[in-house]
Amino acid sequence: MSALTLEPVEAASITTLVDNVIDVFLPDQGPAKRAVPERARASRVPAPLLETGEAKDVLTAEHGFAALVTTVTDGAERSILFDAGLSTTGLINNMKRLGVSPQAIEAIVFSHGHNDHTTGLDGLVRALGNPRLPIHVHPEFWSRRRIAIPGREPLEMPSTSKSALQDVGFQIIENEQPTLLLKGSVLVTGEVERTSGFEQGFPVHEAYRDGSWCPDPLIRDDQALVLNIRDKGLVVMTGCGHSGVVNIVRYAQKLTGVPDLHALIGGFHLTGPLFEPIIPAVRDALLEAAPDFIVPTHCTGWRATHALAQAFPEGFIQNSVGTRFEFS
Repeated sequence: MSALTLEPVEAASITTLVDNVIDVFLPDQGPAKRAVPERARASRVPAPLLETGEAKDVLTAEHGFAALVTTVTDGAERSILFDAGLSTTGLINNMKRLGVSPQAIEAIVFSHGHNDHTTGLDGLVRALGNPRLPIHVHPEFWSRRRIAIPGREPLEMPSTSKSALQDVGFQIIENEQPTLLLKGSVLVTGEVERTSGFEQGFPVHEAYRDGSWCPDPLIRDDQALVLNIRDKGLVVMTGCGHSGVVNIVRYAQKLTGVPDLHALIGGFHLTGPLFEPIIPAVRDALLEAAPDFIVPTHCTGWRATHALAQAFPEGFIQNSVGTRFEFS
């Protein structure tokens, strides 16, 4: 495969709109800016049990992920929404608290079809009215999925309705292959090559196909988003990283021909007994990739996050809802 031309950008920012954790005491660190905008600090809600009768309308965390990705080229800013979180209101409410305008979004990219990355689209639609925005997904994004842990009742995850999205005005773009957006400055990987050997997928994950439930460990619709910061290297964003975070990094490098990894941000799905055994292998492979900054989020898990924090004492950054990463 010949390398794609991912156009370098002068600068980019990534604002965490939804994540599992919020920590208001985190300081700025490298590209991570923690300060809450004045608009969010000034907003108030009724609180009759307090002496003042009101409270701050604060950012909230939930089990999910969403980020606003903004690029700057020739002085012009352009923005993409990457994932949408778990609840119907978490995304749009945090956008309001941060002063992020829904009208700034030019396109939406979904990392995969699990509902902790998609449901917030409901609140966004209510804010936009008739959105008329392109949504980029893998063809298997619409699949019915469930988690079937032996000895437990299977848990089905609500899937997104393609017809409902089209009815409200979204333009659906399905592609298994890599896609360049915003005049070639943003890469959506499409289906990721599985090359690491130790990232074997989600063994208790199933999909409903041809009238019955069947194993679906690879979650083939899992894709990532990639930027190329001029003179710095790649910024790779994952949603859950079901493809394997090492596979994703290597595939991004292969697609672009850019070896330098400036930052790796997103969920690495290394939580729980099914995935914790591969933490050392993932850590060692990421040490070899040598990102300048590494930001585990969402489903990475406590043990993996701490292992990476120890492995990257200078480059590790703890994420928090509202954090804005500025690259230039």
